[in-house]
Amino acid sequence: MPRNTTLAEPGKPDLQQQDRASALFVQSVEKAFDVLSAFHHAAGPLKLSEIAERAGLDRSAAQRMVHTLRKLRYIERDTSGHGYVPGVRVLDHTLDFLRLNPLVRQATPVLQDLRAEVRQRIDLSLFDDLRMIYASRLQSRRQSFNASIIGHSVPTFCTSGGWAILARLPVAEAHALVERSDRRPFTPHTVTDVAEVMENVARTRANGYALALDQILTGEIAMGFAILDATGAPVAAIHIAGSLSDWTPEDFVASVAASGQHAARALSRY
Repeated sequence: MPRNTTLAEPGKPDLQQQDRASALFVQSVEKAFDVLSAFHHAAGPLKLSEIAERAGLDRSAAQRMVHTLRKLRYIERDTSGHGYVPGVRVLDHTLDFLRLNPLVRQATPVLQDLRAEVRQRIDLSLFDDLRMIYASRLQSRRQSFNASIIGHSVPTFCTSGGWAILARLPVAEAHALVERSDRRPFTPHTVTDVAEVMENVARTRANGYALALDQILTGEIAMGFAILDATGAPVAAIHIAGSLSDWTPEDFVASVAASGQHAARALSRY
């Protein structure tokens, strides 16, 4: 059954037992971030019991964490007073990341020029293992609210940017990532079979771009172009997205592929 959300699961860092055993590891900090992470995928304000369950804490520990984070304005009561929501100070850290990330800063004028040239939705997504996180989004004339949110994430295994990333990884590493993915479909057309995903990755590697149809949203066509760091490793991707009601796949590729490849090369550091 297709998912009822287009959010990718952030997951938790793969900490080993020796990581937590280190004298430098502060477990109370981990718990505080577990409480903040409880709001991932929440459909609305959360009650204290829900925060405790999602964070894996007992009610007493969750209450202390929520109280402290409220005093620091990282959590606040929702307007109805029936639950908790992230506080306004969380946005300060989003700003810090975006303004201090050299790729995001460098990408802004390149993406603006690309948007003016192809007149489609343009996204910059950052590679985070099983997911791609949007760090910049330039909209076309008709987009949903979710399609405009920075920080929104989609799975690597079934997106054009994800396929572009996977095509730049060693085949065994890409295959293992797809195997680890939660491959529940988003639409009836989402590719979930590992062998079929890898066929799309191989096609992407041969073409120099990814082409995805109906993978996350029904009726969407998207192309993905990998951005590489100085070592040649993929770190991000440009997405160009349009509507299948406006384009055939052949015409979309002919119209935007060269521009997308040029922009990705301009941002790569190899």
